[in-house]
Amino acid sequence: MEENNIKHDCSRGCLVERTPRGDLTCTMNYSTCKLATYNWMEGLDLQQYNDIFEVRFKNTHKGFYRNASDVNLKVGDIVAVEAATGHDIGLVSLAGPLVLKQMNRHKLNPQTYEFRKIYRKAKLLDLEKWQEAIAREHHVMIRARRIAAAEGLQMKIGDVEFQGDGTKAIFYYIADERVDFRRLIKLFASEFCIRIEMRQFGARQEAGLIGGLGVCGQELCCSRWMVDFNSVTTQSARIQDLSMNPQKLAGQCSKLKCCIDYETPVYMDALKDIPEVSNPIETEDGPVYLVKTDVLKGTMWFSRDPHSMSEMQPVAAKKVREMLAANRQGVKVASLYAKPRSNEDLNGFKSAAGEESITRFDKKQKNKRRKNNHRKNGPKQS
Repeated sequence: MEENNIKHDCSRGCLVERTPRGDLTCTMNYSTCKLATYNWMEGLDLQQYNDIFEVRFKNTHKGFYRNASDVNLKVGDIVAVEAATGHDIGLVSLAGPLVLKQMNRHKLNPQTYEFRKIYRKAKLLDLEKWQEAIAREHHVMIRARRIAAAEGLQMKIGDVEFQGDGTKAIFYYIADERVDFRRLIKLFASEFCIRIEMRQFGARQEAGLIGGLGVCGQELCCSRWMVDFNSVTTQSARIQDLSMNPQKLAGQCSKLKCCIDYETPVYMDALKDIPEVSNPIETEDGPVYLVKTDVLKGTMWFSRDPHSMSEMQPVAAKKVREMLAANRQGVKVASLYAKPRSNEDLNGFKSAAGEESITRFDKKQKNKRRKNNHRKNGPKQS
């Protein structure tokens, strides 16, 4: 999207502007940064690690670097950093003591980690080469997909990331099985005249790279803050009594939603107070069957028909334990239907539909029509 010569680069989290004089300026745009971190320790001094910075590149690609040039850097600066061959361009996304917290989160030891160097702040020539390399990414990705398809390889190239100096590119791909792409690398190198690096990632990582909105209306967790992906099983959904509908349980990556695991520990703690009911409970007016359980409220719903949810009666989990103990002793418990319950008690909410007749709107409409007809026809003449 371009407006007033400003280009929003959402994949790298920056705004690119071409001034009327032809100069190129790039500034960090925090609202489009994937895996952005709020620096709640800003202003705290830790002299030992003041020269360590977190630098972000495309999408969720980040790295930790040491300031070897002694240039005064701050968050948002665009810097030239050391790469395996040549140099890369990135944005300083984090500085200060919180960088150590991030390293611990990634299980990296700052005492033994081999930091690459930050050479300098990016110059105008660096920015020009950087933007030229970025402009090639989409075309190269489409062409690379066609070459891989022509070779008959069972793989999908999901994204391409060019190095800041334009001499190297990372091809992110997905494959269910092992792929022999030695010939493919030679074809890519001859086609694009750059160094090639193939990097495999999974469906969840692909969703984090691309980004998007979840069914909750918020940005995807894998794109916003998640760096570790735990295994999600259907057992977590069963514990929360969720519908076993694959279309509802699957996220945009076609895997089980990561958020299913968020509330599972809470439900597991609450289930400790819920008794297990495998047989009907004998009451004075016949057996009743468990048809629904509200785990967090500690309420269990019983009905006379095991296959119907009509005429359900709520019973507290503590009372259900007492009922089960009485049944084990051969005693039938009191009827659950001794006192009829209203719809408000059954459903937990009050309906306002019956407070006033909905035909009141029709009456007002009739009165308006009579007034309009009276105005059009005028007063009757005697």
